[in-house]
Amino acid sequence: MQQYFFMVISLAVLINQHTSADEGSLDLYFIDVEGGAATLIVTPFKESILIDSGYPDNQARDLDRIIHVAKDVAGLKKIDHAVVSHWHLDHFGNHAALAAKFGIGQFWDRGIPDDLAEDPQYPDRIAAYRAASQNASKALHVGDSLPLKSGKTPLVVKVMTSGREVLSGVGESNPFVDRHQPQPDDPSDNSASLSLLFGFGDFRFLTCGDLTWNTEAKLVTPRNPVGKVDLFMVTHHGLPVSNNPALVLAIDPVVAVMCNGPKKGGAEQTMKTLKEVQSLKDWYQLHLNVDLDPELQAPSAFIANTAPTADCKGQWVKASIAPDGDSYTVRIGPDGEQRQYKTRER
Repeated sequence: MQQYFFMVISLAVLINQHTSADEGSLDLYFIDVEGGAATLIVTPFKESILIDSGYPDNQARDLDRIIHVAKDVAGLKKIDHAVVSHWHLDHFGNHAALAAKFGIGQFWDRGIPDDLAEDPQYPDRIAAYRAASQNASKALHVGDSLPLKSGKTPLVVKVMTSGREVLSGVGESNPFVDRHQPQPDDPSDNSASLSLLFGFGDFRFLTCGDLTWNTEAKLVTPRNPVGKVDLFMVTHHGLPVSNNPALVLAIDPVVAVMCNGPKKGGAEQTMKTLKEVQSLKDWYQLHLNVDLDPELQAPSAFIANTAPTADCKGQWVKASIAPDGDSYTVRIGPDGEQRQYKTRER
């Protein structure tokens, strides 16, 4: 799998090679949208990618938090690439509003279905998305890459799953195949989520939207095309219908970030799976799960928000990967302790 991935990187560099003395870090912001998802990535060339956009309404809470991080923290003037992992409201709820209020360049998704059985309001919601994107969103398929500038340290973003299809036939055998216990089929759009693997030099980051149990297993069994990663966004807010041990243990993350809410996600089963990961040094949670014993969760220093929704400040988590891709830091908010990690050798 490593040979395969580096072939992709080499091709991306040949097609889109740029060098500059101003090349900087690769920055990832995990924005608190109270149990939805919104992940902002800013490349060394200051291109921006927003994956998902949280809930609408709530007095524009999530919209304002995204714009604050994008504009005031990351210094952006617009979003260059906006990605929808799947068609649930907590993931694409603010794309139309963001386009109107802040600006979006290119829209990306897994393809737009005509209807969604689990959401009676989907026709109205997708109409707003179509209007915002001017019916020009582009569908991402397994094996595709996002067209990003790449420099001295190669940057590539690879689609690993889309519409229940998975990248297969490459990678090493997965030693955790037997940890997959098949679950009832999931017909919801969660199982059709986009999964993206970011490579920046040797650094790897995996985000899988709300991908669910059986599709996770389909991706990594019997072979694991993802390989081992440095940073993992815990899938589906840490819910137990996702985070199959066959995947989590196989990718063996060093750091994990869980985008849960005070009462959504952060499940005990997922916490136990994370504790089994051999290489895991730390995991961060956007929220304390108020219904779960704190002893079962990340240490308090690694939880961004501990207050109930009414008093929540919406603190974010930031990962910053060094310009050479050989190390990275993670911290909570602008003033949190910055912890240093070494990128694993490939």
